[in-house]
Formats: sequence, C-alpha cells, structure tokens
Amino acid sequence: MFNRKRSLRPVAAIASIGMVAGCGYFSGSGSDDQGPIVVGTTSAPSTLDPAASWDGSWELFRNIYQTLLAYPSGATTPEPDAAKSCAFTDTTNRAYRCELRAGLTFSNGDKLDAQAVKHSFDRIREINAPSGPAGLLGSLDHVQALGDREVVFRLNKADATFPFVLATPAMSLVDPKGYPADALRKDSGVIGSGPYKLQDYQEGKTAQLVRNERYKGFADRRNGAVTIRYFQDSAPMVKALRSKKIDVTYRGLAADDIVALGRKDAANKGLQLVEGAGTDINYLVFNPKDPWAAKRAVRRAVAQVVDRTALAHTIYKDTVEPLYSMVPQGLTGHTTPYFDTFGDPDPAKAKRILTGAGIDEPVPLTLWYTTDRYGSETALEFKELKRQLEDSGLFTVTLKSRPWKTYVVGYQKGEYPVFGRGWFPDFPDADNFIAPFVGEQNALGTPYPSKEITTTLLPRSRQESDRGQVVKDFEQAQRVLVDDARLLPLWQGKAYVAASEDISGGERALDPSTIMMMWELSRKTSW
Repeated sequence: MFNRKRSLRPVAAIASIGMVAGCGYFSGSGSDDQGPIVVGTTSAPSTLDPAASWDGSWELFRNIYQTLLAYPSGATTPEPDAAKSCAFTDTTNRAYRCELRAGLTFSNGDKLDAQAVKHSFDRIREINAPSGPAGLLGSLDHVQALGDREVVFRLNKADATFPFVLATPAMSLVDPKGYPADALRKDSGVIGSGPYKLQDYQEGKTAQLVRNERYKGFADRRNGAVTIRYFQDSAPMVKALRSKKIDVTYRGLAADDIVALGRKDAANKGLQLVEGAGTDINYLVFNPKDPWAAKRAVRRAVAQVVDRTALAHTIYKDTVEPLYSMVPQGLTGHTTPYFDTFGDPDPAKAKRILTGAGIDEPVPLTLWYTTDRYGSETALEFKELKRQLEDSGLFTVTLKSRPWKTYVVGYQKGEYPVFGRGWFPDFPDADNFIAPFVGEQNALGTPYPSKEITTTLLPRSRQESDRGQVVKDFEQAQRVLVDDARLLPLWQGKAYVAASEDISGGERALDPSTIMMMWELSRKTSW
C-alpha cells in the first residue's frame, strides 16, 4: 500500500552487517536442549494490558499477543497474521475489512472470533487510559463484527495509515472473558493468541515465554522458549552477556558499552555485535504553560544554541546521529529544517533572537529528564545541554529528574517547563513522527493545536496510499514545527544487537519499528 522502500532501512542494514561480520544465516534447530534463549533488555513493560500501553511494553506484547496484521521478517508493509486477508473496500480509504483465519483460539482455548476483535478495539476507546493507545484510533468511527470471521472498521475520515495502526502491538487481540470492556485487567496474567504464552512474569525482573501450541499465524518459531531479563542499566546487562548468563542484549545498550563490544579483543571473545540504522528519536518538549518556555523567542534561541554534533560525539560516542527534523533519516519526507533555519550553533545569533523580543536578562529554564528509560547517558546528555546553554551566557538552567513511572505522570499533568522524550515509532512512516505530537490531545500531554497540520496537511496526506506523493505535505508540516520550535529534535538512534556467537537470527529479528521478534532467534547448529 505504501511506497516504503526506504523505511525498511533498519532491518536491511542489520541484515547486511550480519553477513559481513559473519553473524548470521545459520539454521537453528529450535531445540530446548540448552534451555531457553535468554534476552536482556532495559525496556521493562509498564503494564501487561494492551489497552493501557503506548510505550516499550510493546516489546513483550509483540511476542505474546497477536494482531490482525504484523510484519514477517523482511516485510516492508504489514501482512495478515490473525487475519487471513485485509483490504480497503472503498476508494475513499474509509472502510477496511478483515477476514480472520479459520479456527483461531486464545492460548486458553477460548474462541478468537470477530466479536473478540471488536471487543479488543472497543475497550481501548472505552477505557481511554491516560497512557494508553486510544489516540492511535482517532480515525476509527466504529467496528462491525459480521458473523464469526468478518470484521469491518468504519473510519470517520480517510486514513491510508490505518493498516499500519492495526499492525502495532497496541492493537493486540484479547479474550473478552479475561479483559473487561470498561476496565483494565488487574492481575499479572495474560490471555493472548501470539507465538508464545507468558508462563511466568516477575515485574521488572523476568518474563518467561513458552510456545503457544494453539497459535495460528505467520511466525516460524526457531526456538522452544525465551526468557526475557529486565535490567536497570546497561553495565550489568553487558556483564551478564559476557558471563553467559544471557544470550542476547538489545534495547538499552549504553554508548560506552557499544563501543567496547565493537572491539575485537579478549573481552569480546565469543560475542557478536550487529549494527544497523534505527528510527528512534530523542527530542525536547517546551511546555506552553510555562511563562518562559511559552515564549517563541526563547524556544528559538535554545534551538540556535544546542550543539547536536557534540551530544552525538561526546556523550553518545557516535552511536547516534544528529537530527534536524522530527522525521528521521531513512523515511520518505525527511528534511533538515532545523539546520536549514538555524545552521550551526551560534550564541550571538541566539542573543539577537532574544533581544529582538525584548529579553535582555539570562532566561531561567528547568529541564526535566527520566532516570531509567532511555539509557544511562541521559543524565550526561542533560548535563551537556545545561553546559551548552549556560556557556552561551543567555540561560540559567536547573536540572531535575524522576523515574519513568512518576515522570510520565508529571508531563501528563503539565508540570515540566522543558522535558526530554524519546520516540520509538508506532510504524515507520513520516505521519507517525508528526501526528502523535500535535492536537489538543497528544502523546506528550501538552496541547499543541497546530491548525495547518491537524486540519489540512495530515488529513490530505492520509487520503493518499502512495506515500511518495505526500512528501510536500510532510515537508510543510516540518517547516511549521520549526517555526513554532515547540519540539526540538536532538538525535536519531542506531539499532544494535549484541549476542553470543552461537545465537543466530539477530540480524532478522527486528521488525520495521525495531521491535524484536523473539521467534527469529535460535542456537546455531553448525559453523
């Protein structure tokens, strides 16, 4: 449906590096003789209920729940999983029909039919959890269940991105008997229909996955079981990898650890590091409720001072790339409007911006960041931002931080003048790097009623299935974002998978949103 050849770059790059480094393409036996494959990550779920999650919980959901559409390894567009087929049935992109596979059941044997699909979507909107994914369904008017296997999604406006929404783990299918229509599930149990069952879960510690023998979908499981271990920091995770207590690490590797793992020395004997481009981004948000952050001149002066290259090189050791747009490199529609507008960091230009707005004294700003979400460099990154801003002589900066669970509550209440966020895309299209951040209700908790974007550019772009035809709309949207300077992009991440050399599949285990498909991992049977 979309022209997304460039958006497959993360997976394609990883695959090519895997071949060069001798990291992959060995067949796996799927044997459990050596126990489950153990994967380490710093991205612990915030919830086990899909109706409550628009965050890194999706890493787990992808493997234990099922969606109508998903991404087989190497796919560039969503393909049927729980569905047998899906398609728009009209020329206006407002009616989307899916036919389910025959004989689907949940892991407990309950029937997965059209009514269960309708229930799964209806409860997301009915519950409308503060940190939930209801915002992804803004174009959905209602869901119809026709018979046992036919589901029709009626949209209130044209939305060519809707199939990509269906492929996000947010739209996981749940059993109506175990998931109330108007409330979140309270216990730690899971009833899904994905490739694995959640056999045991210890919050913040481990998730034990075993094969779901009732699963019907495209996933070809190359292992019998996977255990996910959750770490607070990169260092103990890498230590566990080197001591063979885990087999694979993915989300949350620190820059210093990535650099160290990339060296060919005795410490890394028996290990492999696979690198590829990523689509995750990091940025600052300015809260219009704050008297200083509300001033356009202040925001633009910050944009004129911030040195992204220094952040990428000094703090992140070039494991990330400077970013000059909310739309990352590799996606159709990416431009560099912040660099085109502000050029290189220049405190003298920033001072002229402020004095032109009648601001002659140093601007006091409080910058907030989370301590346990985006990696151990976050604190160093914000110290560097403080240094850059204060060295200009134009700002006095106070740094404050909180753990993620309370940090989320704070920005949703509008407590932070300026705060840091990261974004792992729901789907790799430019729309998903603009739409979630604008409008009265958005993913940031700070209203951003950008009328030109929300009423003209996004609606018009969603009428077009060929995404190559909407580049001009996205370029204009990016110019609007730069002019407002409410969102300040800082860097774009790369994707890294570190693993024992006897593990195969790391190079093909990431979907286009860089979520790990655990079923692709296996132990090599030969060298």
